[in-house]
Amino acid sequence: MPAAPAAPAATTTRGRRPVVAALMLGMALAAIDGTIVSTAVPQIVGDLGGFTVFSWLFSGYLLAVTVTLPLYGKLSDTFGRKPVLIAGIILFLVGSLLCAAAWNMAALIAFRIVQGLGGGALQGTIQTIAADLYPLKERPRIQARLSTVWATSSVAGPVAGGLLAGYADWRWIFLINLPVGAVALWRVVRHLQEPSRPRPATRPRVDWAGALAVFATGALLLTALVQGGVAWPWFSAPSLGLFGASALLAALTVVVERRAAEPIIPGWVWRRRTIASVNLALGAMGLLMVAPTVFLPTYAQSVLGLGPIAAEFVLSVMTLSWPVSAAFSDRVYNRIGFRRTAMLGMGAALLILLAFPLLPYPGEAWHPALLMLLLGAALGLFQLPLIVGVQSTVGWAERGTTTASVLFCRQVGQSIGAALFGAIANGVLAARLLDAPVDGLPGDLDAVARTLEDPGAVSSAAAEYLRRAVDAAVDHVYVGAAGAAALALLALITLAPRRFPVITEPSDSPTAPDPAATPTASEAAPARQDR
Repeated sequence: MPAAPAAPAATTTRGRRPVVAALMLGMALAAIDGTIVSTAVPQIVGDLGGFTVFSWLFSGYLLAVTVTLPLYGKLSDTFGRKPVLIAGIILFLVGSLLCAAAWNMAALIAFRIVQGLGGGALQGTIQTIAADLYPLKERPRIQARLSTVWATSSVAGPVAGGLLAGYADWRWIFLINLPVGAVALWRVVRHLQEPSRPRPATRPRVDWAGALAVFATGALLLTALVQGGVAWPWFSAPSLGLFGASALLAALTVVVERRAAEPIIPGWVWRRRTIASVNLALGAMGLLMVAPTVFLPTYAQSVLGLGPIAAEFVLSVMTLSWPVSAAFSDRVYNRIGFRRTAMLGMGAALLILLAFPLLPYPGEAWHPALLMLLLGAALGLFQLPLIVGVQSTVGWAERGTTTASVLFCRQVGQSIGAALFGAIANGVLAARLLDAPVDGLPGDLDAVARTLEDPGAVSSAAAEYLRRAVDAAVDHVYVGAAGAAALALLALITLAPRRFPVITEPSDSPTAPDPAATPTASEAAPARQDR
């Protein structure tokens, strides 16, 4: 099927506000989900049992979101954004209702996967519609708003989850999604108007074989990464079997996709330098993000002696500077270009990550908080220009696939980072504990953190030794995160073109026609400019 011409914005200027509100509500559903559930885990386990498998409440959701991103991206390019977003919201709400009715942990995990199937559609399609709605010069505005939703959710989620679990019932953390999602669904159905597009010469075909192959490959790989070193040792039969099976399925996926008329992951995603470099750079960013989001709270509690709420605040300051930096990033990339702006942001992030091991021991809480504030500003300057830039190098008919590939690589990077840095932290900790002043101390980071929460569990000398061991482990993680930042820079330096080949669409000009109107042949022909 030939690619459709670049379409103008998805709705009229007057109709943008209710659509943007719907996108923000939909993004809030996906953004708040992980944080609101995490605070209610003790109540959920106390009611349903299943302590040994409760981590799958998060792993199952993450797996479903990640492996469905490419499928939803292709479907949105083929059939339009609106039906995919509507289906995603409905699926997410059905999953939420089922989660609230779960009768045991196995059922809750299964229903969380249903939620994740809807969450994959929300994340990818909302980002794509945001690019459709606004011309290039205005896209930082909507992207900054979506970043603000993530920032707000990271703070509000734990608070809301704790209040609902403590004063109502944990099931309300899922039921609260229903009214929010219903409003978002109503606004999308009523206000989102997609532009008319030429009818394809042949009936669109969905590459279901490729979708199944991508889903199976991603599921096995992410399961190996998430559960390796936790549920079983890294070099055990389950880990080696999962990695081997995922490698075979990856090879099969390449064969299937090469033969497909409309592949789920087209080859041009990796053949075009701009998209390939952004995919790799954001995958590296997902890798480095594990250091602050996973290990900083443990550092704040175990080394600095902060409580859980204060520890979350040390991390959350990063989400305050991120959207602010993203909102103003257009003033930078309009002057020096997308690539140089992203390199500036990641270069600053590299220096900030390297500064973490230089913090004094034990130090004050404002020391890491200040670094996280600066890190958020640096990453806002890195991520948004790349997303806006890569979306602007493709037309409407390829934007969903492109956006999904970027988000998919970032999610996979996070999964790899969790496995890699978890192994690094536990390896450093085990080496330090070989010379511990007392015997019988725990050997992994989570167990050490739990031991330090109980003042009477070990002697004061042993507790101090454990704190220094945790400090050393987290320092090594941040050095590893700096290495991931260097990889992101390397991808941009060696692969990304000096100037992104931006498509100037009709809505990018001051005299753009009514976006709800069907474009004429002359209007639909995009022009390219380098930026």
